[in-house]
Amino acid sequence: MMESRTTLSRPDVMIIGAGPAGIFTALELKTIAPELEILMVDEGRDIDRRACPARKTGTCVNCNPCNIMSGWAGAGAFSDGKLSLSEEVGGNITEYMSHEQAQELIQYADSVYTRFGAPDLVHGLDNKKVEEIDYECSRHNIHLIRCPVRHMGTEYGFETLRAMYRWLERQPGFRFLERTRADRLVVKDGRAAGAVLVDRKGDEFTVEAGTVVAAPGRGGAEWLSRVARECGIGTRNNEVDIGVRVEVPNAVMDHLTKYLYEAKMVYYSDTFENRVRTFCMNPGGIVSEEHYDGGIAVVNGHSYADESRRTGNTNFAMLVSSRFTEPFDRPIEYGRYIAQLGNMLTGGGIMVQRLGDLLQGRRTDADRLSRSTTVPTLKTAVPGDLSFVLPHRHLTSIIEAMRAFDKVAPGLYSKNTLLYGVEVKFYSSKVAVDNRFETAVEGLYAIGDGAGITRGLMQASVTGVVVARSLVEKKKIKANNS
Repeated sequence: MMESRTTLSRPDVMIIGAGPAGIFTALELKTIAPELEILMVDEGRDIDRRACPARKTGTCVNCNPCNIMSGWAGAGAFSDGKLSLSEEVGGNITEYMSHEQAQELIQYADSVYTRFGAPDLVHGLDNKKVEEIDYECSRHNIHLIRCPVRHMGTEYGFETLRAMYRWLERQPGFRFLERTRADRLVVKDGRAAGAVLVDRKGDEFTVEAGTVVAAPGRGGAEWLSRVARECGIGTRNNEVDIGVRVEVPNAVMDHLTKYLYEAKMVYYSDTFENRVRTFCMNPGGIVSEEHYDGGIAVVNGHSYADESRRTGNTNFAMLVSSRFTEPFDRPIEYGRYIAQLGNMLTGGGIMVQRLGDLLQGRRTDADRLSRSTTVPTLKTAVPGDLSFVLPHRHLTSIIEAMRAFDKVAPGLYSKNTLLYGVEVKFYSSKVAVDNRFETAVEGLYAIGDGAGITRGLMQASVTGVVVARSLVEKKKIKANNS
């Protein structure tokens, strides 16, 4: 349950960040070691107080902090709620464990989601149809990543994550502090010993803890990078994904999404051989925007499981992956810069352009957009010209990939296909951890998207399970040796 700071005692475990990684740390700890005292903090609100006005009004009012990105369940609360059931998708956990261990943990985490209300249906299990789609993709030099998907939908994902909150708040010794951010780590004798926290009024206070689990999500990536530098923990640059969100009529993609739900396709562009991939596909979905600290707006998308809320369009991201080498070491700042360019040209919002206008080298205006047979679902998007925003390398690679994907999804490379920009995935610097996600600072664990280890709900959840089991195992070893 929520608790004021005046009643805080020294917890056994402090979890910074209430996204899937942090939630699954708490769930697993309370399942296998219910006697442990756990404090979880997040700069956002608890799940019952989270609401995005833009979802109802279509206009962002710049909530501080952003209710889409912060709060219980993190960005996952309002996401499309896809659970990728393959270790090949959604992160890098196989760098820390075998493929077999990763798959076993994914199955376990999936069972937890279903126990708390995730739907039973799993897409992508019709092997015959998937093989046919895979064969067709391979004919055109497209790699189809075969990954079963459990789609919770925006509404059921929210309810499932809320059910986890309800269960945890009933557990003795679990406390959640909303509207509280971690400023810096407390380290004593080379060991994590707590954190300096800041409440909603801006007042600092220190809470000591036996162990600290940093799970800040993508929104806290820069914070965790700063903590790593201050503590002498190594980091390594991840790649940055920059691109657009594509919106087309359902008829263009239905033959793929019917069996796969999400067609994860990869193509290496002709001119630059950049890796271009489709990501976060939302059949019958809605294009949306999300906001990061500093007032940056980027495009995203989601869909509902309820058929009555299905739209006539499918949207998905097309992202170009780039990994920078020395001397450049600021990929997050680079991605933010590209997003800022788009925001600058729209007055702060999301840009939309017809593919036909882009190919003819002209700006989409309100009149041209009104003639589009693809009706935009993001009503606040501002017509514009993406060639003023995206680097030539990225734009060329996206166009070439769209031309290739049109071979398996005829109609995609159409003048009325809508492109929204900019979509940027801010993958944080990868924090150096061992195979149990503990850093060089004893007692400090770094997990989830904010640590640069994962890129989605499922693998983030798995990292929380691993940390919880490791902590309990350590406790048992210490007890046996005492």
